[in-house]
Amino acid sequence: MKENHLSISRRQLMAGTAAAATLALAGPAARAQEGALSFGLALPLSGSQALYGQDQVKAAEWGVAEINATGGVNGRMLEMIILDTQADPQLGIQAAQRLISVDKVPAMVTGFSAVVKAIAPVADDGKTVQLSVGANSPAVARLGDYTYTTFPLSTVDITAVANYAATEMGKSRAAIVFINNETGVVAAELYRDVFTGAGGEVVAYEAYDPKATDWTGPLLKVRAAEPDVIHLQGLVADSPQVIAQMRQLGLNQPITSYSGVYNPQLIVQLGAAAEGVIATSLAPGVDDDPKVMAYVERWKSEVGREPNGLPYTQYLHDAPFVVAAVFKSLLDKGLPLTGDNFRTELVAIGTFEQPLTGKLTINDDHTVDKPVYLMEVKGGKWTKLAVID
Repeated sequence: MKENHLSISRRQLMAGTAAAATLALAGPAARAQEGALSFGLALPLSGSQALYGQDQVKAAEWGVAEINATGGVNGRMLEMIILDTQADPQLGIQAAQRLISVDKVPAMVTGFSAVVKAIAPVADDGKTVQLSVGANSPAVARLGDYTYTTFPLSTVDITAVANYAATEMGKSRAAIVFINNETGVVAAELYRDVFTGAGGEVVAYEAYDPKATDWTGPLLKVRAAEPDVIHLQGLVADSPQVIAQMRQLGLNQPITSYSGVYNPQLIVQLGAAAEGVIATSLAPGVDDDPKVMAYVERWKSEVGREPNGLPYTQYLHDAPFVVAAVFKSLLDKGLPLTGDNFRTELVAIGTFEQPLTGKLTINDDHTVDKPVYLMEVKGGKWTKLAVID
């Protein structure tokens, strides 16, 4: 993300408005073109989750640029209006209200479970589609008629990793440590129910405050319970710190988590302490698809590193392709580009071919299904442990 865009966003936040930077990614000619097809993108450009949000935005920018480079949608350029949520629900609401009332977009791409939940009533009231890309709470599927996900919810990957811990790893005593918000609470309950259903016992069940910077209290309770596996359900920013403190307190058991932990920065930050961490990934990796390998090589070439939260950036890269497909269908049918029509056409199309994440089918219950890739840190790098369909 270019620094001037971030500076604009921060100034607007200081003025008490939802941060906004409009990027017409096909250059000056496209920005001036009448009839550009606009949609919203609301993600954290600043705040505690900015390290990940900025990479997700960059990935979406690349997706829009690729679409526009091949003629856009029926000759009309795709325009993405980017708003900074700081992963804060209230700022998410402000962003959605701006997109609906001022920018009048028919659809907006969002992320982070608490933000998606906060935006859902606004999306319903404004009859504007919210495409959640990256939020994992199962509640996302039940947030209203206008909220859909392109990203598998935790019912997919948490079920897989909990079953794997109990059956394939042979663990019988699990501790669950989770952040006390929308991301953590529901997924922790799901892991508990699946693990116990597979014959295991949950010997510690500890929540921590989203603003916590020290986790000694709950982790000492975990240590006293003597589990043989620990499941961590946190956010991408705090999870490495929680794992580091686990290791400092002598908790050397295998640690399972979800896709928020699958990220090269975990190994950079933790070093040897990352060994044995198991995380889920919900998208093909560099060894699974040459297009993903080329995508990662582009990051290394243009940015100088791999993206933070690779699978999330893959889904964000692909999100504009879903939006473009719906816009094309509406244009081909001569239908007004309203949120109501966008929703109807999204459901009617149902299945989308995605460049980096593969086939996407949106189910009637607002969920999607994908294979689960289990990744483990071995020898200082992420290695594929198993694939669960």
